[in-house]
Amino acid sequence: MTDLPSLPLDRRSLIRGGAALALAQAFPGWAATGTQDAAQGALSGETIALSIGDGHFATGGRSAHAISVNGGTPAPLIRLREGQYVNIAVTNRLKEDSSIHWHGLILPFQMDGVPGISFPGIMPGETFIYRFPVRQAGTYWYHSHSGMQEAMGLYGPIIIDPAGPDPVAYDREHVILLADWSPVHPHRLLQRLKQMGGYYNMQRQTLAGLLAGKDQGLKDRIDWGAMRMDPTDISDVTGATYSYLVNGMGTAENWTGLFAPGERVRLRIINASAMTNFNVRLPGLPMTVVQCDGQDVQPVETDEFQIGIAETYDVIVQPGEAKPYALIAEAIDRSGLVRATLAPQLGMVAPVPARRARPLLGMKDMGMDMGGMDMGHGGVIDLSQPANDAMSGHAMKMRDKSVAPGVKMGPGVATLSPMPADRTADRPTGLEHVDHRVLTYADLRSLTPNTDLRPPTRSLDIHLTANMERYMWSFDGVKLSEGAEPIAFRHMERVRVTLINDTMMPHPIHLHGHFFELVTGEATHNPRKHTVNVLPGGKLSFDLTADALGDWAFHCHMLMHMHAGMMRVVTVRHGEGAA
Repeated sequence: MTDLPSLPLDRRSLIRGGAALALAQAFPGWAATGTQDAAQGALSGETIALSIGDGHFATGGRSAHAISVNGGTPAPLIRLREGQYVNIAVTNRLKEDSSIHWHGLILPFQMDGVPGISFPGIMPGETFIYRFPVRQAGTYWYHSHSGMQEAMGLYGPIIIDPAGPDPVAYDREHVILLADWSPVHPHRLLQRLKQMGGYYNMQRQTLAGLLAGKDQGLKDRIDWGAMRMDPTDISDVTGATYSYLVNGMGTAENWTGLFAPGERVRLRIINASAMTNFNVRLPGLPMTVVQCDGQDVQPVETDEFQIGIAETYDVIVQPGEAKPYALIAEAIDRSGLVRATLAPQLGMVAPVPARRARPLLGMKDMGMDMGGMDMGHGGVIDLSQPANDAMSGHAMKMRDKSVAPGVKMGPGVATLSPMPADRTADRPTGLEHVDHRVLTYADLRSLTPNTDLRPPTRSLDIHLTANMERYMWSFDGVKLSEGAEPIAFRHMERVRVTLINDTMMPHPIHLHGHFFELVTGEATHNPRKHTVNVLPGGKLSFDLTADALGDWAFHCHMLMHMHAGMMRVVTVRHGEGAA
């Protein structure tokens, strides 16, 4: 292999170099020993060594055991270049098996890092060497796929510079790694949720909220109670136990990214949370989205966006004044937030806004987008009545096998969305009524034309199913542990996959080893993604070219949903699969 050419020392490189000391101070875990990119404090080159071990993490006056990589939490920033080859030696110094998955990277399936699917895992004391060519550019990340180690700190960012000119013009960049953290072990969190699905929901409606007119009226409460549903059940694990982090720091630690007034600053925003979808904004500073899931998109300006777990968004901001600006990542149920600061110098602190009023779910979130239909009961369908009566014959039966062919009905499927609607153009959960611009998937268009414009030869519906009260999660009513059959594709076939969310919370669904085109209206420029956040009661479609041979994981990226069963194996084979 030949060495990659060195980068010319241009103005951008000088600015990055001048900020290196501040970055090293801001990311102590990202200046690990090994080959270093001096401008970023990153691990780089053709040979990289990572050591997984026990550690400790503290924030906001709380501390607990954590999992570290090269002695730090979060894990080190890895910086690569499109077209290079990389060997990453991962040593497991834990007393349990471990692994690393390279999220969003296109590589041989044996290097994908999912125990039991693509490799055996890394046993205690062993070293596994991941070897693969770097075939893409953009913002990505890596994390454990063993147990729930990801929730304990085994996650880190990956930045891949393009082989040629970058289509995005910027003067300075910062990596923004969002995360949630609890001093309670994730297995204990899951145990509590199985005992009571709303264990961490401290924002239920109250009598005071009813009297103040802030919550549902009495009639709506009675109707929702009859359906055994809670309109405040938006997040499973909340700010009641979670601290929210930017680059491993809470609001009090005030992570700070520097800028000079007038600069174009690129923020590479990664949601590495275990269970939290965030709404992201910089009050007083518009954001121009230029990349999503590592794929360049046509620039679109917005004031706020929702980032699902495992998604990435690159945005350009251009601060005009020499003052601190707040970067806010607020949990979608608004049970907590984290504030970081963009500032012209270290030591400045941006204000922390008050948390906004927590949202309430509505009929559309139950898959009952009936428009102006008169449903009785003040517009609320009473599911305690027989389905045909409750829905006036306009919708399909609930809990009826004829509703969704292929869905295994049982105690793990509490409801099916009667009338799921395509929600790619909808504002996401909690942002329906804010008085500023909000990004939707329909706003995203790929920067360059998509290359495979063949029409799909078949379609496939996959239901996201659950019994939220019992904390049971699945695809099509079947958990992975129940012997779910693999989802089979023929190599290079073109398939339209429709995800139907039969639950009342959004699910970020990730397919390993592939990118797909989210169907938003214009096939030539449908955005390419590896993770999509399916809104409650809604559906969305993507077109997939099954171009990666092997066995791949396909799952909800809410860690505890995946762990509880919302996961399948996708197989891609020559000449196999559906006709």
